[in-house]
Amino acid sequence: MSRSIPSVRALAVRKRGPGKVTLRLQVNGEEYAVLAEPRRTLLDVLRKDLGLTGAKKVCDRGHCGACTVLVDGIPIYSCLKLAIECEGKRIETIEGLSFPDGLHPLQKAFIEHDAFQCGFCTPGQIMSLKALFDRNPHPSADEIRSAVAGNLCRCGAYAKILRAAQAVSEAHAKG
Repeated sequence: MSRSIPSVRALAVRKRGPGKVTLRLQVNGEEYAVLAEPRRTLLDVLRKDLGLTGAKKVCDRGHCGACTVLVDGIPIYSCLKLAIECEGKRIETIEGLSFPDGLHPLQKAFIEHDAFQCGFCTPGQIMSLKALFDRNPHPSADEIRSAVAGNLCRCGAYAKILRAAQAVSEAHAKG
């Protein structure tokens, strides 16, 4: 079996960088052009270039989930994803979650059930849950626990987070 080796010309067309390049990102339904090095993470571009500080930079290693955002509806740790890899994809952050008439039901439930203490993990927890509720409007308690399994809460508000998510699930079931 012979492998096809790309020509030097083909490689040159795909190469971007090493200096700053223009990244075209769709964040919370708006288009942005950002001048950034290809090695920059999505988290750093969101926080430093776009001023969207909801996703938190905590461990910067993909262990805590505080930086969770949705990319094409999938929750990802934005500290591990290069911004350049997100071109042409739909990025959702906690800042884009509220509705014109108020907060998203998950945000309301977190407030009503006191599901946050210091609030550092809250954006990541909510974004992970949003991805779940977008797929399944009435998830079970096990599905809820699984959805937030990668999001650490150093304050230990897990029981309240579960209650808030279950309240949203029950509200969806009632219609």
